[in-house]
Amino acid sequence: MKHTLWLVLFIFGTSLSDASHANWNGDWASRQKIQLNTSADGASTQTVVDSEPILVRLHTGNFAFADAKADGSDLRFIAEDDKTPLKFHIESYDSLTEVALIWVTVPKLAPASKDNFIWLYYNNPKAPAAGDAKSTYDASQAVIFHFAEPAGPPHDATAYGNNADTSSATNSPSSLIGAGVTLNGSSKITLPASPSLKIGGNGITVSMWIKADGAAQDAVLFRQVDGANSVALLLQSNKLVGQINTANVQSSVDVTSGAWHHLALVAKDQLAIYLDGQKVGETPAAAPGIAGSIEIGQGFKGDLDEFELSYTQRSADWIRVAALGQGVDQKLVTYGAGEGGDESSSPSYFKILLGSVTLDGWVVIGILMVMMVISVSVMVTKSIFVTRTGRANQDFKEEFGALGRDLTALAKPAAATSTKGKIQGPVRSMSSMYRIYEVGTIELRKRLVSYKEAGKALILSPQSIDAIRASLDATLIRELQRLNAQMVLLTIAIAGGPFLGLLGTVVGVMITFAAIAAAGDVNVNAIAPGIAAALVATVAGLGVAIPSLFGYNYLASKIKELTTDMQVFVDEFITRLAENYSE
Repeated sequence: MKHTLWLVLFIFGTSLSDASHANWNGDWASRQKIQLNTSADGASTQTVVDSEPILVRLHTGNFAFADAKADGSDLRFIAEDDKTPLKFHIESYDSLTEVALIWVTVPKLAPASKDNFIWLYYNNPKAPAAGDAKSTYDASQAVIFHFAEPAGPPHDATAYGNNADTSSATNSPSSLIGAGVTLNGSSKITLPASPSLKIGGNGITVSMWIKADGAAQDAVLFRQVDGANSVALLLQSNKLVGQINTANVQSSVDVTSGAWHHLALVAKDQLAIYLDGQKVGETPAAAPGIAGSIEIGQGFKGDLDEFELSYTQRSADWIRVAALGQGVDQKLVTYGAGEGGDESSSPSYFKILLGSVTLDGWVVIGILMVMMVISVSVMVTKSIFVTRTGRANQDFKEEFGALGRDLTALAKPAAATSTKGKIQGPVRSMSSMYRIYEVGTIELRKRLVSYKEAGKALILSPQSIDAIRASLDATLIRELQRLNAQMVLLTIAIAGGPFLGLLGTVVGVMITFAAIAAAGDVNVNAIAPGIAAALVATVAGLGVAIPSLFGYNYLASKIKELTTDMQVFVDEFITRLAENYSE
């Protein structure tokens, strides 16, 4: 009974263990852990952050785009428990350039911890699209501008649909987070008043990314006005300024031009301003209850991206997570290696390399593979041909050396049963010497027949011997051409393979850096896989050239031996011809 109880407990415990490590859904063949670091070397938060949308930047250096659907519709994000689906939406996804920007709402981020993470599931060809921007944000989020529109005023990503009614800003396809807008000092974006654009008792939070162009500016980055009441975030002489009616606070540090900065204004009972996640100013000021129109970017010269407006007071750690999770230096987010659905499986470096090869790299590799097939085919067929020719020539030399005065004996049909019995059909067809010999006997017979019909002595003049030599030399040249046929394909593989591989590598490196620049992630983990994958093209080029080089040198040496034997045979044939048929 005791042993039975232990067995039941063991089985029960094992089943619990297996269940705790079970994957979310077996229909998704791959998954990847995304770590969210809130410790001192990450976002460095001190309090719990609830339900904040986190930016996930995918690119060729951290994600296997080849394993996911071309539009990313099979992507799913699951909480730490590997059970709870998370709300998300895709801002942009390009499987060709291998760059994607995705916003995922994380229910809770524990402070000062390296153990926060979520799961990214993919590799399910049958999965429908599941991302939804409207459900990604909470009810207090009134406006989100990703500026992903190719033209026209920006569209709100929240469920409120607070789209801008006018915009004189220029849409920029390449900004800090995907697309953005550029303002020239006289352009601006305006939003009409609506019931959802109202500051209530929960306060207000405004944030955005800017890159100022040039010297000190005086600009209205954000302003909402309702009669005599207003809330504004300004840039004055490179200082960040927050205003609520007559109360204002100025940043203690400058906003440097030519670099991206995250700015935020938070107000409820206190008015605070933040620069790159750090509080740089604070003053007592109550947020007024207003519901007016909004303008963005008036008087500003530079680039603007990811404008967010919430009618609630966000915490300092919320602002810090946004600043350190969305920018170029993503201290918050790190990406683990892709898994095949089994946590115990180790990553395949070969799979990572191939999965990171871009389309242009596959085109070059495909061309190199065709060259490899052609080269191998030439080396195999030419090696067999040269070997058989050499053996046939050897058999012929033995028979020719045993001939008497009648040099035409081996060319007669009866020669099939020659002195040593080796001049058979294969020798006649494969021996280059025999073909030269056959031309010589034909020329000799023509002259002997004509001499006999004219009643002349069967003696060849020096001119006739020279004419026969000329025919033999012409046949020798044609045999050399036959032996060297298709050897040029090997030289093309030797010379062209490395250059094609280098071309693929250079283009791959260019695309990798362009993709990383677009994604805004410049750490070594982002660069290394892309560069390594680009070098696959060079490896492929060398893989074509090196065997071709060895094969070419081997065949060239064999052809040189056959060439020498044929040249010696021509001299020997002419010498015996002069000896037997001249005075």
